[in-house]
Order: sequence, then structure tokens, then C-alpha cells
Amino acid sequence: AAGMFLRALSEIQWRAAHPKWRRMTSSQRATSTTAEPPPVSLPAQAQVVICGGGIMGTSVAYHLSKMGWKDIVLLEQGRLAAGTTRFCAGIVSTARPVSIELKMAHYSNKLYQQLEQETGVQTGYMKTGSISLAQTQDRLISLKRIASSLNVMGIPCEIISPKQVLQLHPLINIHDLVGAMYVPEDALVSSANVSLALATAASRNGVQIHERTSVSHVTVQKGRVTGVETDRGRIQCEYFVNCAGQWAYELGHSGEEPVHIPLHACEHFYLLTHPLKEPLSSSLPTVVDPDGRIYIRNWQGGILSGGFEKNPKPLFTEGRNQLEIQNLQEDWDHFGPLLSALLRRMPGLEALQIMQLVNCPESFTPDMRCIMGESPTARGYFVLAGMNSAGISYGGGAGKYLAEWMINGYPSENVWPLDLKRFGTLQSSRTFLRHRVMEVMPLMCDLKVPRWDFQTGRQLRTSPLYDRLDAQGARWMEKHGFERVKYFVPPGKDLLDLDHSKTFYKPDWFDIVGAEVKCCKEAVCVIDMSSFTKFEISSTGDQALESLQYLFSNDLDVPVGHVVHTGMLNEKGGYENDCSIARLSKRSFFMISPTDQQVHCWAWLKNRLPDDSNLIMEDVTWKYTALNLIGPRAVDVLSELSYAPMTAEHFPSLFCKEMSVGYANGIRVMSITHTGEPGFVLYIPIEYALHVYNEVMNMGQKYGIRNAGYYALRSLRIEKFFAFWGQDLDAFTTPMECGREFQVKLEKGTEFLGQEALLEQKQNGVYKRFTMFILEDHDTDMDLWPWWGEPIFRNGRYVGKTTSSAYSYTLERHVCLGFVHHFDEKTGEELVVTTDFINQGEYEIDIAGQRFQAKAKLYPFSSLFTQRRRKDEVELSGYQRE
Repeated sequence: AAGMFLRALSEIQWRAAHPKWRRMTSSQRATSTTAEPPPVSLPAQAQVVICGGGIMGTSVAYHLSKMGWKDIVLLEQGRLAAGTTRFCAGIVSTARPVSIELKMAHYSNKLYQQLEQETGVQTGYMKTGSISLAQTQDRLISLKRIASSLNVMGIPCEIISPKQVLQLHPLINIHDLVGAMYVPEDALVSSANVSLALATAASRNGVQIHERTSVSHVTVQKGRVTGVETDRGRIQCEYFVNCAGQWAYELGHSGEEPVHIPLHACEHFYLLTHPLKEPLSSSLPTVVDPDGRIYIRNWQGGILSGGFEKNPKPLFTEGRNQLEIQNLQEDWDHFGPLLSALLRRMPGLEALQIMQLVNCPESFTPDMRCIMGESPTARGYFVLAGMNSAGISYGGGAGKYLAEWMINGYPSENVWPLDLKRFGTLQSSRTFLRHRVMEVMPLMCDLKVPRWDFQTGRQLRTSPLYDRLDAQGARWMEKHGFERVKYFVPPGKDLLDLDHSKTFYKPDWFDIVGAEVKCCKEAVCVIDMSSFTKFEISSTGDQALESLQYLFSNDLDVPVGHVVHTGMLNEKGGYENDCSIARLSKRSFFMISPTDQQVHCWAWLKNRLPDDSNLIMEDVTWKYTALNLIGPRAVDVLSELSYAPMTAEHFPSLFCKEMSVGYANGIRVMSITHTGEPGFVLYIPIEYALHVYNEVMNMGQKYGIRNAGYYALRSLRIEKFFAFWGQDLDAFTTPMECGREFQVKLEKGTEFLGQEALLEQKQNGVYKRFTMFILEDHDTDMDLWPWWGEPIFRNGRYVGKTTSSAYSYTLERHVCLGFVHHFDEKTGEELVVTTDFINQGEYEIDIAGQRFQAKAKLYPFSSLFTQRRRKDEVELSGYQRE
């Protein structure tokens, strides 16, 4: 069998190169003449224990040892590279839509290229290039968007015609193609051998590797990893790395303190053939045909072809699985549609002899992105798993970023899209995971246009108003498991039409959202924003204030009832969170953060707040429904419902007061809207939510009230130049780089985290600047829309990417937000970005290869603000809200 052949090849090369490994394995395998000596005993302690000897575990060991950590033990329950890594198709592809994944794959490619020379272990590295085919115009647009990103990163890439496809790969049937993307530097490797090469280098650097050693559980005391229990004894350690692949979920749940790692295995099939009569050239490009759901690569003169079928087969839901992955059952009926797609794409294969249909488990995650980072509940417990069938492409880069994270406390790039803490416990239900991966696996090939949503695992976290809003035409999206309204379909609209309006161009909801925006500006709208993360922090003395003053950059020692917008910064001054904090009393604070901050922010604060029984932090997200009343008539609605004056003199901007609304008491009313428009957010105890909503809607009838959704909010906040955390702001962005100096009090009299970095930036200048772009020559009806991630060009040179964009119904133009860098034309070195540099450039935004002129602004249009306020009160608060 081919799988056994691959295994045998790896085994022979590995054992030949490393005779000492025979002594370190814990099983006593018999040879033809003598038994092997007993295994080397495990060390009693180590700094780091890594579980898993596949591509991820060996990559982490390699990079940690390269960076200077030597006291490392890698444990493998079977033999090295004997899990999913052994069966991996070995395609190293950089064509990735998510920026951080693209960077990981690019680094992996460069690493594997020189690995054989470094280690002496043959890796089978062959630079073949790859061709991604497009059968539709929409698919070609998605490829053009990826090509734009690759080109500005310096990765050669071009969009080619069907005829050029035929020149590169003569066996391809091109009759139904509209174009393709060619990436000449993509490569093929032997995945198992890459893993063995990484292990060789790690071993030379002092890493101890023990095969045939199973980890039963990790011990945690006082929230920190203290050791690892194995079937061969205990190892005390400071750090544990779970690289157990499809077993990562079970291993995470094996300890007293569960670590939730949401991934689930599916069967993954690929075909191996005998060589062609004229064996295929080893340098023939890999072909990816996403519309046919297949990939095709050369394999020893024949073909290796697999794919992602529409009806995947999840497995091991009950947790049963094999030690090493034995070849699962062939299933030709199941593989049939993929085989048909292969023969349509390469008709010349009809007479080819098939060697084997390989079936192996592959791990998938709930959002199709891999999982890395530190556990929110156990310090020192790191995870790298859930590669969604791209393990060999990500292996090098992912191992590097995780090693940096462990050694420095943070990686060298923003990895939030991959951070374990983007998930909560709710994504760890086996039923949820089983259903979600059945959707995720086909999505690997499906066309993903902007704003698409998952269909499985929905209606998990809902506001008490869900049914009420749904009956009024709400269309839903999901964030961190929470259902949120996109927009409301007016009566009489074709609902089916809107549910299927998936496009890169002007969407069908354009006029609907426009009407909601108009209502926000002229009358009053209600948006249910219950999904926000809400914490209460209180103390018996001044502990709460003192702690928060250190952890937040703005001054929180404000009069009771005031609301402060502030960043929660790291040592480098970057945003770990961007939030609003209301001072409820001298010793009590109410903190509002983005929806997906619930796990991350809790862990960040828990790890940094003093261990003091008199200091209490409580997650009250579920206790309150939040209604955002936006618009000039919000003040009228609220004053009539509360019999209290709500005008600016009585209820100033950025103020918080507990009030009665209708019959309900204890409603926290804040004079912010996260959009720059006038209005209020009501934080309502959930048992009163329906009553207050009904009262607001009834009272608002005479003022033209209507429901609105997050798409309207997005349009309003972007035209006001408000940045959102997680989209525009991240751990590598400081307040100085995005015009938020007024939210930082450098002289507040107490030290705060990130202060030194900000003082340095204030003195030396910044190396990137958050900028607003208004598209000039863009036709909203006919041209492709910008969404996010589009390259920005200044005077014809690449300077950065957009981070978010929306159509401004007020300006009647598209507005893009993004960061501008200043690269030295000769050396590429980053230089300080000045106001003059921004203002004196001619800008273009690249949308799928087409450039549109844009006007750059560093400040919002003042005419868009409905009322003038003091500079430090201007509500640049739309920050985090997506």
C-alpha cells in the first residue's frame, strides 16, 4: 500500500540517519538478530513538554531550540510523524485569504526549502508552482483579491488565461475555465520527512525526543501548569504544548482544569495512481480546482488527487480513536463525485490504473482557522492544532509564532484570528463540533463572498428579544456564538432573494441599510447590542481603582456617573482591548467590551489583577440586554418614558445614570451610541428586556422609530472614522498610531501598562498612521466593492492595507479605513509617518487588481457630527463593535 510505502521510506531514512533513536523508543521492537536495549528513562523535570510528534510538535521544538530554549522534551504516543502528518498530501500553498495564514505559509515554504541542507534529511522539497482554477467570474474575483495580497508581499503571482493554464499543464481540460491564478513558488514536500528533519535539528539542539510515550493528563495548580503525567511517569514542567492533532480535544479535557480546544476529525480521501505511460514530470504544477472541489498533484509519475466533498463523514465524535492512524476503510461510493470531477478536469486519466484510495482523519475547527495560543484558564498551557487540512503549509510559520509567544510573551505578528481565546466553552460541545465540521469541510472549496455566515450551530446565544425581532424581519449573523441583527427586511420584500444575495459587488441589502441609516440620522432607531461583553469590577477599598488605573491608559479616577473610553494596552502600547468603563460608585466600575473579548479580556485581567479577596470581577454579559437608541429623537423617546429631562444640560455626553424606563427600574442609561450620532445605550436587566423594548417601540411610533442592525452601525461608524477592535485595532496598534491620544492620560499621576512605549512614540513619532480614504472614481452600482484587506498605494508604491470599509450614505461614497506605512524606497526600511507624508500623497485602493483613486484624510468630516463637543468628549467611541 502507498501509505505503508511512504511510512517505510520515512522510517528507513530516519533510522539510518539516527541510530540513537532506536535506543530512545520505549517499545522493545525485535530485530532479526537481537532485541533493542531498554528505553531511555524520562527526565524528572523539564522547562517545556511538547505532546505530539507530527509537523506541529516538531516545528515548535525546532523553533524553541533555535531561539535558545534547550530544556525541552517532546513526547509522541506512537512514532514520529505517524499521525495525520504521515498522510498529508504534501502541498505547500501560500494562496490564503487570511493575511496571517498567508504569512505562515510563506515562512513555511522558505524554511522547508533550506531544511534538507541544514539537517541532511531528505525532505522531497520540489518547487512546482500551483494553479488555482476559476470556473466562474466570482471565483476569478476571489482569486484576484488573493493575488493582490500575494503581490504586495513580494510573492510572485499572476492571473492567467485558460490557454496559459494548458501551456503549464497539458493534461488539464480548460473548456469551462474563465481564468486561473498561478503561484510559481508553491512547492511539494514529503510531510513526514519534513517533520523528521525538524526533529533532527531539534535533537541536535538538545531537545529530548521520546516515542511510544502517552500523556494521560496535565497537572495545573493555582492556574499554572506544574507537570505532565505519562504512562512512563511524571515530568515536572513550566510549559506544556498540546500539539496532539485530532487528539488535542480529548487531551485538553483530560485534566481537572479542562482546556477547551474546539476541533473535530473528518475522514479525508485522496487517490493514488500508478505512473502514466509517459510518467508525469516531477516539476508539473499542482492544480487546485475549487469549483470541482479537488486538488491534483504529481506523485511518482502518477497522480495524487483528493478533495473536500459536500457530504463529509465526521468520525471519533465519541472520542474513540486509534493510537497511530491506521488506514481507514476505502469508500468508493463516497469518493465518486470527486473522482468524476478529476476525470472531467483531466480526461486523459480514464485508462490510468488506480493504486489506492487513501482515507485518513483530518482535524477541522469551527471557523476554518487553526488554533494556537495560551489557554485562558491555565498559564503555561499552549496549544497548536486544528489545521483544517493545511498542516504542512502552516507548520513552519505556526511553530515559529508559537515559540515566539512562549519565549517573548507575544508573537511577532498579530495572530488574534488564530488565538484559542477567540472561542469560549460553548464551541466545545461535541454535537456543535460534529455539525459544524460537516459544514466547514465543504466550505474549504465553496466561494466565500464578503459577509457570509455559518448555518450550523446557530441560535446558541440569543437576546431575550430574538423571537420578537425575528418576527419583524431580522436577518441574523453570528459573533462568538451570539445572534446579532444585520438588517431588517421590510414587509413585501423578497426574503429568499436577500438570503441568497452573495456577491463581491453592490449587495441587495444596500437600500434597506440606507433607510436604516437615514432613520438614525433623522429620527430614532433601536439596535439590540446585547452581545457586548460586560464585566463589573468592584472592591471594598480603593483596590479596583488602583488596579484599573494601572491596566488602562485613560484616567478612570473620574466623578461617579462618568463614562471613559480607554484602551487596555500591552507593554508595547498595543490594544489588547478597547472599551468603555462607567464609574458606578467610588469602588465599582462597569466595563463594556467587544463581543469576542469575553474570553480574552477575562483572562488578561485575571492574570494581571492582584490576588485579593476584596477585589471582585464578575462577568455580567448574560445579565443585561443592551438597546442602542440612535438618532436626534432618542432624547424625546427616553424623556417621555422616564419622566426625566434627557437634554445635554441634564444628561451630558459620556454620562451614566440608573433610571426607570416604563415600569422597569435599575436600567443603566449611558449617553453614548458607538456611532457619533446622538442617543443612548440602555443596559436592561434581562427580565425587563421585553417590557422596555415594547415601551420604547410604542412611544417611538410618533417619532418615526424603527429597528436597525449592525450593517447600519458599521456604515455610521466608518464614515465617522471610528476604529473597531479586532478589525482595525489589534495588539500591534497603539493609540498614537490611530489618533487616540486624547484617550491616553500620560500624566495621570500613576503608571500604566504601555506608558513607556507611548512616551517613546510621542517623542520619536509613529511608523504607521490610521487613515480614512474616500474613493473618488468608484461606481457603487457597477464596480467591485472594497470590503477589507485591499492594498493601499501612495504615488504608485504599496504603503499598507485597508482594515475595514463601508458605503457612506451621507457622503454617497465608499469609505475605507486602513494604516499607511512609510517604506524607504531603496532599503524597504520603515520610516516615521508624518502628517505631511499622509497629506502630500496621491492614493489608490486596489480592489481585486483594479486601482481606484482615493482621497486621504486624518480627521473625520466635522460636518458629519451632529453637535460640537469638547475635544476630549468627542465620541470617537465606535471602536470595537464588530
